Amino acid sequence: MSSIGTGYDLAASTFSPDGRIFQIEYAQKAVDNSGTMIALKGKNGIVTAVDKVITSKMYEENANPRMFNANEFIGISFAGIYPDCRALKDYACSEAVKYLKSFREPMPIQKLANAVAEYIHIFTLGISRPFGASVFFSAWNKSVRFCDNINDFYCSTIFANIFYLDPKPIYIYIS
Repeated sequence: MSSIGTGYDLAASTFSPDGRIFQIEYAQKAVDNSGTMIALKGKNGIVTAVDKVITSKMYEENANPRMFNANEFIGISFAGIYPDCRALKDYACSEAVKYLKSFREPMPIQKLANAVAEYIHIFTLGISRPFGASVFFSAWNKSVRFCDNINDFYCSTIFANIFYLDPKPIYIYIS
């Protein structure tokens, strides 16, 4: 009996005869085996929750957090392999700081989600193995948009944004 990949799991760019990419399936399996991650969007805000998996009694209580801030307006929640989560968190924070230094305003959540999605995509295509992590980006934004009311030319609205990135080539905007 042969193993699962039988040579087709050596690189993320190698397809099996039935069209599967085993490296991405392994990354998804790592996410599935980690704790649950939930993001809820309501009228008054966003709630994110991550199940903290304690693999050993030797760990400290606050070791390996799964929720971070990319900047003062964007929160990040992770599920998956912890070192991959930290690598994505570090990249997201560095991108947010670069944007702040360049444009002197906080990075919009959609630009940050796009930047991290491109980073995940580049790693999956050939630099390294796919990240075994799923990411929720959440933010509470205030935007200016054109209104239907003739008296108010611009309306200011506050709304919640949630973006989800997965090891599979999935990029979801939850509206």
